[in-house]
Amino acid sequence: MRLRHKPWAADYIKEHEGLMVLEPFEQKGNWQTLFERAQPIGLEIGTGKGQFVANMAKQHPEMNFIGIEKAESIVVTAIQKVKEVEASNVHLVHENAEDLRDMFAENEVDTIFLNFSDPWPKTRHEKRRLTYKSFLEQYENVLKDGGKIVLKTDNRGLFEYSLTSFSQYGMKLEDVSLDLHALEDESNVMTEYEEKFSSKGQPIYRCIATFQ
Repeated sequence: MRLRHKPWAADYIKEHEGLMVLEPFEQKGNWQTLFERAQPIGLEIGTGKGQFVANMAKQHPEMNFIGIEKAESIVVTAIQKVKEVEASNVHLVHENAEDLRDMFAENEVDTIFLNFSDPWPKTRHEKRRLTYKSFLEQYENVLKDGGKIVLKTDNRGLFEYSLTSFSQYGMKLEDVSLDLHALEDESNVMTEYEEKFSSKGQPIYRCIATFQ
């Protein structure tokens, strides 16, 4: 899907300094100072249009949230979504975080959310999948002891690959659902993609994994 270029996006992002973290690499080890209260940090990698991170922040005032999105034309919509919920416990980052260890210190994050990540289905692109072992090494470093990864996807191939990757890395699988919405989990906060796919009757897969 080609993104529509928004020539005003860069200026819009700068206008929302405070909600946006314009120098995220300088925050390494000090993310809690951006929030009103020191609370567990939930990090969404690939926050898209922001519906998930905005609603999570609204529903869970006992946590702080950070959403990372590399696409400039999409992050402006995330800004608008967060502004709508008027939550003070969320910040957004416009960055391509190739290595989270450059942005977060050891044990600085409590939960990582991977929502509808690019499945990169071709074998030669395996290393780009966000559940490939090199990414798991990053997550293990920045997550606190007992920290968890929450994965949701509509892609069966990526889901099966991720379960195998988690297991081979020695992680513990706490929850595996092949049809999340059949569970009628009221605590589940949907993304835009999730609403779209589930409305068509497509199953949503979820897994919660922790490092041991």
